[in-house]
Amino acid sequence: MLPSLKAAFALLSLLQLVSSRPTTTTSPKLKLSEITHRIQHLNSGVQVPCNDTRVAQVAFTDRKLSEQELLCQAATALTKVTRCKKDYEPFIVNLQSLHGKTNCSLSNENEIYLRNFLPELGNFTQGMYRRLATSAAQ
Repeated sequence: MLPSLKAAFALLSLLQLVSSRPTTTTSPKLKLSEITHRIQHLNSGVQVPCNDTRVAQVAFTDRKLSEQELLCQAATALTKVTRCKKDYEPFIVNLQSLHGKTNCSLSNENEIYLRNFLPELGNFTQGMYRRLATSAAQ
């Protein structure tokens, strides 16, 4: 009985270690899907963590900017959220790995509440996901 208890404890510890780390996915489609699902999960709760925090507004509909630039700006905007950093760290990690830039320009001139920023980011990443799926099917 003691060896099986030790094995169960070791398995539980390993599971806890794995679940405490932000998930890292490899393909852009999986990363975009994960971002969208995390936003849906946050929005399904009673309240978005730190929803009253103001972040820089990203012009997701600006066709003059590349998708990579917009992803970089979104990551930069989310890095400014300090109170709920652990809630938004997986977003930042995935966004940064998708755009691959070290820095980008983002104006703090226009700000938006986080509760309004997240749905915009979700719509943008969902659109990117659909475009990737369409281009892969062709």
